[in-house]
Amino acid sequence: MAGNGSFAFWKEGYESISALHRRVAGSGLDARLLELVRMRASQVNGCAFCIDMHAKDARQAGESEQRLYALSAWRETPFFDERERAALALTEAVTNVKDHESVERARREAEARFAPEELIRLLYAIIEINAWNRLAIVTGAPEPGSYEPATTPGQNS
Repeated sequence: MAGNGSFAFWKEGYESISALHRRVAGSGLDARLLELVRMRASQVNGCAFCIDMHAKDARQAGESEQRLYALSAWRETPFFDERERAALALTEAVTNVKDHESVERARREAEARFAPEELIRLLYAIIEINAWNRLAIVTGAPEPGSYEPATTPGQNS
């Protein structure tokens, strides 16, 4: 990510978040679920570059157009299973962490749907995408539409 305005690029910081990305990608969580979480957090945060990126990566991971189009209204659709719903609720709660009651409610629901080791990995995935969103928004991400997925899923960082 190139810096914008007065923000300079910090190679070591970028490498640290990239390392977290690789750990999350290799954590054993389903690639489609990860992309839904990344895309939903990016929608909530208003990060156009990341929305575009994760929609493309989700398609490459086998996600359907219908579910991608409906993601912003996931609560009102029948397209997502209970695990996905729990992950999306947790994503929104962590992204909007100021509402502690919502965080607690979402955490309890996720605990009922995910094994403890999956849940902590999911939490780190949510934290990771929120970090990328904030960096992209504040420093000026590349132009939405400029991202091209790697030929092999999981290669991008």
